[in-house]
Amino acid sequence: MNQPSYIQPLSRGARWGVLASVILFHAGIGWALASVQPKPLTVGDVASMEVRMVAAEQPRPPEPPVQLDVPPPEDTPPPEVPQLESMIQPPMPDLPPPEFPVQAPPPKPPAPKPPPPKPQPPKPHPQQATPVPAPAQPTQQATTAAPQTLSIFQVSYRVRPVLVYPVRERRAGHHGTTQIRAYIDASGVPQQVTVEKSSGYPLLDEAAVDAMRKARVNTGGRAFSVTGPFTFNLAE
Repeated sequence: MNQPSYIQPLSRGARWGVLASVILFHAGIGWALASVQPKPLTVGDVASMEVRMVAAEQPRPPEPPVQLDVPPPEDTPPPEVPQLESMIQPPMPDLPPPEFPVQAPPPKPPAPKPPPPKPQPPKPHPQQATPVPAPAQPTQQATTAAPQTLSIFQVSYRVRPVLVYPVRERRAGHHGTTQIRAYIDASGVPQQVTVEKSSGYPLLDEAAVDAMRKARVNTGGRAFSVTGPFTFNLAE
């Protein structure tokens, strides 16, 4: 196996000689640079400059504004403002009250008339009878028989009574029965309609009286009185 060759270091005198040669080399380069003369720079002639004072230019006066012939605006009326009355809707009218017809039961059949009495034989008169003066006849007076009273359910109607429940009383929850009496003339028109027994509420009594006044009765040419109840029921 080959061993690497060993390089023997320089001696001390050789090392000083190499250092001295390096120093001399650098010193020669520095002297060469210092001995070189730079070439002078030649500058051309500079032209002279003349300065003059010039008065400042005055600004031009502003041109007058151009006026255009614009017609004046026409007088336009202000926009119509809706009045408050037209914007407020009127209240809704009250609905008509419901009608409650009073249904009368069918009239009862008339009672059978009693058979006429059998004629009795004439009594025998004595042949000789003392004449007896006739008694004086009483003065005829105009007497009027009391009219017959029937129930409102026993008569026949051309126009039935229609009972109208007052709206105010229905809303208030008022109910009851009004007993009515009316005199019916020969033409069938109710006269002298009165309240025999009140329901406790004047408006209900007035509605019952009004219903009877508007009724028309078949009388057969005779006058009589009728009486009967008019009932106001909230459930109907």
